[in-house]
Amino acid sequence: MAATPDLLFGLRNNFYLGAYQAAINSGDVQNLKEEDAIERDCLIYRSYIALGSYQLVVNEVDSSAATPLQAVKLLALYLLSTGNKETAISSIREWLDDPAIGNNPILRLIAGIIFMHEQDYNEALKYTNVGGTMELNALNVQIFLKMHRSDYAEKQLRVMQQIDEDHTLTQLATAWLNLAVGGSKIQEAYLIFQDFSEKYQMTSLILNGKAVCCMHMGNFDEAESFLLEALNKDAKDPETLANLVVCSLHLGKPSSRFLSQLKLSHPEHMLIKRGSAAEESFDRAVQTV
Repeated sequence: MAATPDLLFGLRNNFYLGAYQAAINSGDVQNLKEEDAIERDCLIYRSYIALGSYQLVVNEVDSSAATPLQAVKLLALYLLSTGNKETAISSIREWLDDPAIGNNPILRLIAGIIFMHEQDYNEALKYTNVGGTMELNALNVQIFLKMHRSDYAEKQLRVMQQIDEDHTLTQLATAWLNLAVGGSKIQEAYLIFQDFSEKYQMTSLILNGKAVCCMHMGNFDEAESFLLEALNKDAKDPETLANLVVCSLHLGKPSSRFLSQLKLSHPEHMLIKRGSAAEESFDRAVQTV
């Protein structure tokens, strides 16, 4: 019997590679089973979240929507304003404790994403570690790398490779791990991003991947050209701005404009927080002199 075509493959792939508007545009997929229709809607709303349209998601997902969509709405609320964070975290904990819905993979994925934002990695793993979907497995790789546990990330990657070695998320996770390991693995990571750029629409995610590889290899001029191309695609992308700050410093070029843009659009970004902490430490040191 012929395999059923995966009607959501294009939409999923666009989302994974950061082509969020293309994902939204390719969302008009008809004749889907209810479960697939929910997955389609989740991917479209998560694409809107990635583009910063949090309020649109909050407005459109009503209280009668399925659990996965409610979870996505909760992520939008969490990101919409700092005032919503505690409410969103308390709601997601409550839902995760509910035996009727607590094991829903999208709910667990969103919990992992929220707790990763909170930098509470052990709490995130509580809900993601058992895996169950390629996205959960890929999120586990990211969390372990944030914890500087590339050994655990590698075990998780092996699970993904056994399921589907050619899957976009398996390839992305391989590139992330290669970047963390460094050395000769950087070139392998670069080739993965290069392969994506030849097969699919060029996105900020792919360009940043190539740029970070170049910076690791000391090719800062080439990295800068990739990052400026990414900036043209999305002038507010936090990773592009953060990478441009680092790249500019290495090239001896002014970085204050990129830093100011990052501060304005993403005040919670790690680079901004680290900078503020360093400034506070300096101020304290000056006061004690």
